Amino acid sequence: MNGLAFLGVALAVCFAAFGSALGQGIASKSAMEGIARQPEASGDIRTTLILALAFMEALTLFSFVIAILLWVKI
Repeated sequence: MNGLAFLGVALAVCFAAFGSALGQGIASKSAMEGIARQPEASGDIRTTLILALAFMEALTLFSFVIAILLWVKI
């Protein structure tokens, strides 16, 4: 049973990191397109992008902490 628990921890970190990286890439691409179309709105777009990236990264760190807690519990 220990092997499956370690696999679960690895998958938790892997999926969280992959999902966060994919979401951050899509958000950054859309922000760059928005800034290219409306340069005068770049300040608002940049602020919203940084806030969204921080939330995405926080979710990744939360899943990492949960994975560490599961690993220690094993």
